[in-house]
Amino acid sequence: MFGTLSYNKQKTIIIVSFLLIPLILLATFTYYPAITLIYYSFTNWDGYSPEKPWVGLDNYREVFSNPDIFKVFTHNFAYFVMGIVQNIVAIYFAVVLNSRLRGRNGFRIMLFLPYIMNGVAVAFMFGYVFDTTNGSLNLFLDSIGLHHLAQTSWLGTEGLVNYSLASTGFWRFMGYNMVIYIASLQAIPRDIYEAAKIDGAGSFQTLWRVTLPNMKPVIQLNLFLTVTGALEVFDLPFVLTKGGPAGASQTYVQRVVETAFGYNNYGLASAMSIILLFFVVIVLLMQQLVLNRGGDK
Repeated sequence: MFGTLSYNKQKTIIIVSFLLIPLILLATFTYYPAITLIYYSFTNWDGYSPEKPWVGLDNYREVFSNPDIFKVFTHNFAYFVMGIVQNIVAIYFAVVLNSRLRGRNGFRIMLFLPYIMNGVAVAFMFGYVFDTTNGSLNLFLDSIGLHHLAQTSWLGTEGLVNYSLASTGFWRFMGYNMVIYIASLQAIPRDIYEAAKIDGAGSFQTLWRVTLPNMKPVIQLNLFLTVTGALEVFDLPFVLTKGGPAGASQTYVQRVVETAFGYNNYGLASAMSIILLFFVVIVLLMQQLVLNRGGDK
């Protein structure tokens, strides 16, 4: 068969054959569910009935007219703040551990290990850390004389619960971001540093004028992942607090899951998911606008 075909046709058939299976998998597990989700967002489907009554834009009107739904976005602010701090600390450790520090590989491994741990296991572990009576955090505070803080309910106080949960994410993901930043640092040509040293630049000037500008694309990527991750938090509050106390730690994704599986309102949950997707896109566009301002056009 192939002997009668030209070289270009044979090459085309081989390329299409290799791409066919990945494209089928992509269409089956990505594009089809996405299109189905959009369709469900215009229906009043309960999740199991064969009938899917068409309601048009009613689900979207419900989301935008219900202040309780958008209120949960304020709970994600703590994750955003801790995510920004996490990136700053990750850059610091990346710069330090990219130098000729003795034992730097061991420190890199120790800081990266939390990332490879299962998220649910990390949540249960920190459940013991934040326990009010026998938690290791309160016992430590009591041992150093901070008795007024040793009785704090870290997961039971509305003003603290989200920051407590976000600090768990800080501990888990900081090492991952650090490794990404180390790879970015190692990609910077050494000639630039030598030129800066010849020009008399100090350590801080080199960091501010050479290192950070050359890391800008990676910093943009990590900030985007940080912001989207803050919007999509689910596992930590679901395992540790179930959204409590009094819904103070419930995130938007938790509300979506509760709407779908708790109230069997898959149409409204689908509309909420689409709106979250639009928020992620808007955040990406705003980030690109802010970080690229003043850059090369």
